Amino acid sequence: MTSIDLNADLGEGFGRWRLTDDERLLSVVTSANVACGFHAGDAATMRRVCELAAERGVTIGAQVSYRDLAGFGRRAMDVPAAELAAEVAYQIGALDVFARAAGSRVAYVKPHGALYNRVVRDEEQATAVVDGVLLAGASLPVLGLPGSRLLELAGKAGLPAVTEAFADRAYTEEGTLVPRGQEGAVISDPLDVVERSMDLARDGRVASHSGVVIPVRARSLCVHGDSPGAVELARRVRGRLEAAGIRVEAFA
Repeated sequence: MTSIDLNADLGEGFGRWRLTDDERLLSVVTSANVACGFHAGDAATMRRVCELAAERGVTIGAQVSYRDLAGFGRRAMDVPAAELAAEVAYQIGALDVFARAAGSRVAYVKPHGALYNRVVRDEEQATAVVDGVLLAGASLPVLGLPGSRLLELAGKAGLPAVTEAFADRAYTEEGTLVPRGQEGAVISDPLDVVERSMDLARDGRVASHSGVVIPVRARSLCVHGDSPGAVELARRVRGRLEAAGIRVEAFA
């Protein structure tokens, strides 16, 4: 691969509480998955992050979630399909107001947390997310796990399906993410994260949790903004990719 997008989850705060170092991360990443108020984020935070992203030329994406502020969107929930579709559209629309006010726009959609993992296999919930994107009124690209039901259904609906990989998360042999509750689910060693980034971007493969090398071909690479030392880690990943001759640029 000669180019890859580098994305991070941003705007993950609420009121006076802030989890992500938005300003510094926006000097490194090419795409920003902005929390839309359901798992984190509020109106002032969304506006601030959109303004910062627009100033730096970073692409803005809506990171949609189950309505779960207390659980940071990482708790399993059963939401009726029609309700979920409406809530996805609501989140996209809310963020797009601030993006356009900043002179930019929402350019893609990415589910967060429990919803991200649910739509890998759950057709009903995946369909609801796609319906929500369509309800928002734009043919926005959808960012998700390779081989997921979400990307399959997005493609069938005429939405660009963009594959994503995680340098700092462990994979099963089936190509899904190891649940966060399991030991080793999050890769904490910076050297491992950097080398896994190279494996994913250059070779389209990564070692699974069991040690088996699996194919993971992705157009975008995620480094979590809430990880310890996230800014420095993102810089090291980007520097290593560019040193290898891989362009780091937004997909949208």
